[in-house]
Amino acid sequence: MVAGDVTGMALVKALSVADGGLGVVSTARPDGTVHSSVVTAGLMPHPVTGVETVAFVVFGSARKLGFFRKSGRASLVFRAGFQWAGVEGQVDIIGPDDPLTDFPDDGIAELLRRVFRAAGGTHDDWDEYDRVMAAERRAAIFVHPERIVGSAP
Repeated sequence: MVAGDVTGMALVKALSVADGGLGVVSTARPDGTVHSSVVTAGLMPHPVTGVETVAFVVFGSARKLGFFRKSGRASLVFRAGFQWAGVEGQVDIIGPDDPLTDFPDDGIAELLRRVFRAAGGTHDDWDEYDRVMAAERRAAIFVHPERIVGSAP
């Protein structure tokens, strides 16, 4: 549980670390139905704008990546016990198949590391991590917090 008077992005951050970064992300399929899955996410500044976002990494072949590309939006919920916080907003995708204006293509490997660490991840062999991320064409997703909802402590 999160103690004290915590609201907005502070509540999102507190709950994101309370369960090891696990959250449920949802987006729209082309037919309008909802696609949801579990991801490991964390808060970090957007690599171009510096605005605080919720970030996570997805497989290049993940269905949700195609849905993010089409809808351009996501909602992500973190929870601990009966407390929860959801962030909804537009997404930016940065990866080998999704270049972003003003972000250097040669910065993707380091960016994926930063997102992984923001979500609480550690690794003993970063060269191996980079190799796997590149082979799987993984991409970083950044959810801009346009709306935050949740339960107060």
